[in-house]
Amino acid sequence: MKPPWRSCIVQRALACRHAVGAACVALATVSAALQAANAAPAGASAASPASAAAPDADSQPDRLAQPFRSAPIPRLQGRLTAADLGLVINSADPASVALGEHYARRRGLRPEQVLRVELPIKPQLDRHEFAALASAIDAHFGPQTQALALAWTAPYRVECNAITAALTLGFDAEVCARTCAPSRPSRYFNSASHRPFTDLGLRPTMLIAARTPEQALALVDRGVAADHGLLRRGRPAVQALLLTSDDAARRVRQALYPPPGVVRGAGVALRVVPPAELPGATGLLLAQAGSVRVALEPAPHWVPGGLGDHLTSAGGDLLGQHGQGTVFDWIASGATASHGAVSEPCNHLQKFPHPQLLLGHYLQGATAIEAYWKSVAWPQQSLFVGEPLAAPFAPPVRAPSARGAAPSAVPSAPALSLPPVTAGPFAFPPPPPPPPPASPASASQASTPPQPR
Repeated sequence: MKPPWRSCIVQRALACRHAVGAACVALATVSAALQAANAAPAGASAASPASAAAPDADSQPDRLAQPFRSAPIPRLQGRLTAADLGLVINSADPASVALGEHYARRRGLRPEQVLRVELPIKPQLDRHEFAALASAIDAHFGPQTQALALAWTAPYRVECNAITAALTLGFDAEVCARTCAPSRPSRYFNSASHRPFTDLGLRPTMLIAARTPEQALALVDRGVAADHGLLRRGRPAVQALLLTSDDAARRVRQALYPPPGVVRGAGVALRVVPPAELPGATGLLLAQAGSVRVALEPAPHWVPGGLGDHLTSAGGDLLGQHGQGTVFDWIASGATASHGAVSEPCNHLQKFPHPQLLLGHYLQGATAIEAYWKSVAWPQQSLFVGEPLAAPFAPPVRAPSARGAAPSAVPSAPALSLPPVTAGPFAFPPPPPPPPPASPASASQASTPPQPR
């Protein structure tokens, strides 16, 4: 008997925004097929030797499925602000210097919030080069710094780890031995905290980067323009497009799509649509897909603060020769933040942004860096790119009172409600079973081993 799908995460998360008393908890139960996918060996695909058998994946399937079987979204009490951010600039890279100085001006960062280092301009750091960078960051930034922004395009990985993950969670050499296996869980996953360094001892990190210096500067300006931009009453609704796919390995995330309809009070129309709906789409807030590449011509009309990503093997390998679409495609089209894997992750759902968690946090007023980081359970290979502080649903921070009270980052706002679903209150019909985790590497990827006969 298939378990029912309980409580749409986004619906309950938005209701939590104005809950009183104890934190409101929303449970989301995925299908038996999703549990089976997590129970399968991490190396279910014989196409990748890196995905050789993972005993812990076989012996404890419930532990692996748990973040998605019952993922509570707490009521958020605040968000990151410019005063919480540390900015790192590569003084050996003129483009990094120009971008970092532009970002510091636009966000009003104080001089002590900026660290200048000298790094080699190449896609990958080895663990020793990374250790020097991490030490410089730890020595410069104090406990008031809650998150980090990196103002450069490369380096973006540390061996097989994403540089954003290595700086946040620490470098994990074991991932490189079995990139398709489960990786260390993030303590920040689906967290209520808006003080991650204070509460959890980590600083979520985002790369401010684009394909060209001009696109990077425009990215910063979009992020700043996004602030509080979707709070106006009576504005036209914006769209969240969740794309379907006929790619069996990459479409697994469709099992986590929320039901279509209008998020009343937020002015967001959720739509589950074919990929042909994305090019030229208007009023676009969110787009998520599962494919090798995403059609983005003509470019969608993004609202400032728009988020876009697709589930594939190498979406975060920004300068790689793999024939797959990357984060840069989303940024070039006008998105403000994105996500991609820097090394072969296989299609574990925990290694990619959970659509409902991403929406649930962002619509409550979280910043782009918070919403993306809190939506990925196993982010060691996850490269987060964008303007970190973009927050289109966050009211302005209140100024301190005359008595010196701390400012509130998320003042009261109108209650939100989501569309009804067809299978009863907060319930989904079970989706078609997804395949077990397999390498979604493109057939054209030069490094892909031969398929078994």
